[in-house]
Amino acid sequence: MLRVCLVGLLFSSALVPALPAAAQAPQLSETAVAKAAALRDQALAGNAAYVLVESLTTEVGARMPATEADARAVEWTKAKFAGLGYDRVWTEAVTFPVWRRGPERADVLAPFAQPLLVTALGGSVGTGDHPVEAQVVGFADLAELEAAPDGSLDGKIAYIGYRMLRFRDGRGYGPAVAARSRGPSVASAKGASALLIRSIGTDSHRFPHTGMMSYADGVTPIPAAALSNPDADQIERLLGRGQPIRVRLDLDVGFDGEYTSHNVIGEVTGRSLPEDVVVIGGHLDSWDLGTGAIDDGAGVAITMAAGALIAGLPAADRPARSVRVIAWANEEQGLIGARAYAAAHAGDVARHLIGAESDFGAGRIYALRAGVDEASWPVIERIGHVLAPLGIETQRQGGGPGPDIIPLAEIGMPWAQLAQDGTDYFDYHHTADDTLDKIEPAALDQQVAAYAAFAYLAADTEGQLVAKPRAP
Repeated sequence: MLRVCLVGLLFSSALVPALPAAAQAPQLSETAVAKAAALRDQALAGNAAYVLVESLTTEVGARMPATEADARAVEWTKAKFAGLGYDRVWTEAVTFPVWRRGPERADVLAPFAQPLLVTALGGSVGTGDHPVEAQVVGFADLAELEAAPDGSLDGKIAYIGYRMLRFRDGRGYGPAVAARSRGPSVASAKGASALLIRSIGTDSHRFPHTGMMSYADGVTPIPAAALSNPDADQIERLLGRGQPIRVRLDLDVGFDGEYTSHNVIGEVTGRSLPEDVVVIGGHLDSWDLGTGAIDDGAGVAITMAAGALIAGLPAADRPARSVRVIAWANEEQGLIGARAYAAAHAGDVARHLIGAESDFGAGRIYALRAGVDEASWPVIERIGHVLAPLGIETQRQGGGPGPDIIPLAEIGMPWAQLAQDGTDYFDYHHTADDTLDKIEPAALDQQVAAYAAFAYLAADTEGQLVAKPRAP
């Protein structure tokens, strides 16, 4: 995520520069369609995806960037790519600042003493040698906090209570996440000594949701943390009683040095245009609270398993282009691995025919969307016909690239979105409840079937797909 896992929901294809138009309209052969349909059906009969995500979450667990588990995840991924029969496996280094989480605690001191369940927001400063103790001032949303007079929160703790709404496509995330990403800077500018927010999540479980934030230039960094939804409800009930609420916040968190991790890449070599690639993948890192099963162990497993099905084909049955599966590093703290990959491959972006990322949990895919020009749409629709038996509808409007696809899309690569049902995704997102039991194996089979068929057909397209042109 551009600090969040769903920045793709906010991406505008109007900002994408188009690559040069293809000489002729791209097309697909009947042979390619038949082979992709066979891959689809093979995946539905069972594949490696659930075994992969079970292995990742059990043997590695949470994969916070810059931790020992981060390094183990890289080695795990390299070994799995090799074991699945990929032709090439390599890594590309990614260096970034280290943000660490230590003990964190919050308590109501008055009028009714009690503990609160909180988690620091990624990128937050800590409270230092002494906890912050202050009166809480509540705001319904970020706009209300922005409207507060400058200096009106001097020495106080600001609280933002905006509640995220639930939708299958996750569109409630955009209006809610501003409280996390921008709230600390706004609160600091108003004089607050700390910020508490209602978690950016749709659940009623007592699990706070973390996620990345950053400070605007020129503001004094203040500690920032998210309350679980039930604890946010409790704060609002206390505020409703009309008595001053005093809270203590103690966060041992902050930045400390630099670390080098790696994007891990597995490639299935194409039969006739091996230097041209179709990109699929997910991000390898996770937050530290759960085990990163749905965010994004599932996406890594789905795309690895899809690529493995193509790798298992005889050489003569391979698609023309190579299929490149990328397990991106440190997506959670700002698309860092994806931006490094795009920078390293900017000179050969024209050889990246199209890209798609699985990073919205483990729910079944219900729609195919794409950021391509009008001449490329017949190929997308032909792919959609192959995906239709999986319950997937081709939609010409809406959607956006997955978070780690955004940097490539920004420099001209076409994108596709295999949209997953995220109705319950934000119940678990960035919480201790992101664990393997939330994944249905049969749902992974459906998604592997879709990604295998999509990647095969995209890679065997005759001609060039072109990104949707920039709006005038």
